Amino acid sequence: MEIVIDVAIILFSFYLMSEIVDALFIKSLDNIAAQLKLSESVSGATLLAFGTSAPEIATALFALFLTGAHPATGVGTIVGSAIFQILVVIGFACIANRSKLNWKPILRDSSFYAFSVVLLLLFVQDNKLTLLEGGILVGCYVFYLLFLNLWMKYIDNEAKQAEEIKEEYAIEDVLPQKSILRKVLDIITTPVRLLIRLVPNPEKRPAWTYPVFTLCLGVIALASYWMVMAAERLALLIGIPTEIIALTILAGGTSMPEIISSYIVSKQGRGDMAIANAIGSNIFDILMSLGLPVLIYTSLHGDISDIGSANIISSVVLLFVSLLLVILAFIFSRFYATRLLGYSLIAIYIAYVWGAYAGWLEI
Repeated sequence: MEIVIDVAIILFSFYLMSEIVDALFIKSLDNIAAQLKLSESVSGATLLAFGTSAPEIATALFALFLTGAHPATGVGTIVGSAIFQILVVIGFACIANRSKLNWKPILRDSSFYAFSVVLLLLFVQDNKLTLLEGGILVGCYVFYLLFLNLWMKYIDNEAKQAEEIKEEYAIEDVLPQKSILRKVLDIITTPVRLLIRLVPNPEKRPAWTYPVFTLCLGVIALASYWMVMAAERLALLIGIPTEIIALTILAGGTSMPEIISSYIVSKQGRGDMAIANAIGSNIFDILMSLGLPVLIYTSLHGDISDIGSANIISSVVLLFVSLLLVILAFIFSRFYATRLLGYSLIAIYIAYVWGAYAGWLEI
């Protein structure tokens, strides 16, 4: 019964995050991006990446500070979600809508992301994280933001705003309207949707943009807390190592906002924003979702030891290889997001998860 309860909590947390992102979060982010006059690629790499990475940063904080949690959970979740995002999030964005992509922001973000991965690999080799390393990670993200500001001024100065799209998409649209699963889902999720309707819609009431944005971050953090605690208990109950839970179940769960938001904006014809969100979220995850909790914790309690580096290093290497595969795939397709490319990336992730559970990979 405890296993069933923990699985239910994890699934409910996933769903709550996806509904918040779909119904409120993207709309508030679009308003903020319009106010700041950001281009779609820069908006995706910063605002959307920051917002949808809230579960990862919350998970890392909880894993470090909560009694009974393990540091490997936070680090493993971030590394695992990075692999999930680079393969599955981009894969779903490609499946959602075939589009021609702008190669400049893809190579821009991929280059900085590759640098972040190498930095992480260097830091985890000694099986601990220090105050200096946390500071370097956060500092690199500040530099990335400054670089994006220069990018907007001198390279991407069009500041193209997102078009007003009347049609909205949700992840539930994948299910047939009359299917039994769809009907069951509608019944179970009705209370959540009714509560969300009580919140002012930023699209219709722009004055509520920042309060709604803050509320969304809080709900995402709360759902992340439930998910971390349930996943930790589930790992103990069924005898699966914490690192495996973090690299797979938690990684996929905390990446739900990214996959939902990227799918939606790609369906709306904003492929550049979807890809920038996926890669930008990974940059944020490594430099801020990991760096900021490490910086806070080490400044209060000293170095973080026993982070499970033997497991994490091999995953970081796989992360770098995954990035190279994605870039080569885009170059080969002449920067067209196609369904074949999307299905291929998702298939690679499925093989990765299978290898993790079967013990073929050292993670």
